[in-house]
Amino acid sequence: MKKVYYLKTCNTCTRILKDIAVTSEFVLQDIKETPITVEQLEQMFALSGTYEALFSKRAKRYKEMGLKDQNLTEKDFRHYILEHYTFLKRPVIIIESSIFVGNSVKTVQEAKTFLKNNI
Repeated sequence: MKKVYYLKTCNTCTRILKDIAVTSEFVLQDIKETPITVEQLEQMFALSGTYEALFSKRAKRYKEMGLKDQNLTEKDFRHYILEHYTFLKRPVIIIESSIFVGNSVKTVQEAKTFLKNNI
């Protein structure tokens, strides 16, 4: 399976999708239009090993809700990701049993390299 969780209104997400040359083989899910399900989050968790790795600490709501001043647990990260789409670090790229989370240059390069070597 090849899937990308992203926001179509996010310029960074769309730039990354172009950069890694996402093809029609990928299933694209705009998380604002189609929120992630518990099952989808559990799959991401199984691949990443932690909800914190999937959680965006750059989200406006993170600061607005005062979450940055709290000691959040894995259960909290899971709850907030399911509560509102902005808490999912994006894009999340899943290629078979590999996951690439976020928009750091390193992560995007790893995804590109993986795709190039496994096509």
